Amino acid sequence: MDHSKHSDARLLFASAHDDGAFRVLYDRYVDRIYRYHLKRCADQDAAWDLVAETFAQAWIVRRAFRDVTDGSAAPWLYGIARNVLLQSVRRQRLEDGARQRLGLLERSEAHEVVPDESWLDGADEMLDGLSENQRRAVELRVLDDMSYEGIAGHLAITPETARMRVHRAFKTLRDQYLRIGGET
Repeated sequence: MDHSKHSDARLLFASAHDDGAFRVLYDRYVDRIYRYHLKRCADQDAAWDLVAETFAQAWIVRRAFRDVTDGSAAPWLYGIARNVLLQSVRRQRLEDGARQRLGLLERSEAHEVVPDESWLDGADEMLDGLSENQRRAVELRVLDDMSYEGIAGHLAITPETARMRVHRAFKTLRDQYLRIGGET
């Protein structure tokens, strides 16, 4: 089946029963996610390891994807990429848990570079255009994988307000992404 014209959201939904749909999404974003990681770590091998982990994590949680940006998976994927970067810096080793769970990596194959705090410079630049309320709601939804009810309880707001904050934040992120031509 030709998935090339499908939205990101449709590809993710189709990937539940068609691996080729995820491959189209991968091909659509791999270069952008690579540039995101390379810009931060300045090591080509480490950047590719981070890209592999980003997409492995995306594969594992693809069924949890919720389309809140009119079909675009860009904010979702960049959120996963940011999380992979943060985990790598915190653990001072390249994150590889998803690749190991999927059987894509033997521990001895991992690229041995030690991530440092400088990798986080600019990691949140796409979130700069959000209000603090929107930013926090997106972090809880994407990075902590919280439900809207969980976000509401955490922020002392209603679930409807939580949903609206996340929706508006993703719309802002999508608009920013489109405005800069899909590059980061």
